[in-house]
Amino acid sequence: MQFKDYYEALGVEPGAGEAELKTAYRRLARKYHPDVSKEKGAEERFKSVNEAYEVLRDKEKRAAYDQLRAQGYRPGEDFRPPPDFGSAGGQGGFGGFGGGNGQGFRFDQGGGEGFSDFFESLFGGAGRGAARARQAPQGDTRAKLAIPLEIAYSGGAQAISVDGRTLEVKIPVGIRPGQVIRLAGQGQGPTAHRGDLLLEIDYRPHGEFEVDGRNILYTAQVTPWEAALGTTLSVPTLGGRVELRVPEGSDSGRKLRLRGRGLPGKPAAGDQIVELEVSTPKPESAAQRDAYQRLAEAFAGKAR
Repeated sequence: MQFKDYYEALGVEPGAGEAELKTAYRRLARKYHPDVSKEKGAEERFKSVNEAYEVLRDKEKRAAYDQLRAQGYRPGEDFRPPPDFGSAGGQGGFGGFGGGNGQGFRFDQGGGEGFSDFFESLFGGAGRGAARARQAPQGDTRAKLAIPLEIAYSGGAQAISVDGRTLEVKIPVGIRPGQVIRLAGQGQGPTAHRGDLLLEIDYRPHGEFEVDGRNILYTAQVTPWEAALGTTLSVPTLGGRVELRVPEGSDSGRKLRLRGRGLPGKPAAGDQIVELEVSTPKPESAAQRDAYQRLAEAFAGKAR
């Protein structure tokens, strides 16, 4: 097993802030998403980007990872977690959910995250978007359960493992972060003394979407001529791809609304807000450079 450089995977420096991490993640996740990318190795790169962001966006996991970097571990080197890893928030803090009986609480392996052995050796199943379980005063067990946006949108089930027991958690349509699902009698501990398992919902980061309340935010790239002349784009939503008309004369930053395409809820579902980003293709031939030159001449004095 080799040591991974999560900063390199996202293309950021170790001092990168939250906003820089998010921007890098969104750009790379969109570039390598298996549904849209034609690049060789895109799926593996997409998994690598997701794994890096999962660690670096979390303050505790990032601190534990930085602790290892400070000890001199470098990318590509053979790696085994040092015996004392966790003394400052490492494996001891992440390897399990630390219930009173010492048993682990984790997502099962069927979740599809595809995280590497390196990740699992540091954080185990507990690293995948869930918080450490803890015993509530009444004997209940509390934990966070991070779910994909797609399940929040349509409802479904999430499998988890508690003390060696596999449980299926039914996720209602439109559930929001912070809401709690109670599994009666399924907490940690001996069968006769188990309290309830209280799962606080969170959303996993998504490669294409962000969430604002019940609204879904998406950035769509358009060429200068599409923005100037108008076009119709096929854009992804949580319910599938839809056609979006881009009006003539659009600029970067313009926001278009797909009503009812956000997360379900009462009295109404949210919307999907599509922000346009004008992206200029790099000229790769003399003909393309000539085309840009003619464009510059035709719009001389009108660009600003």
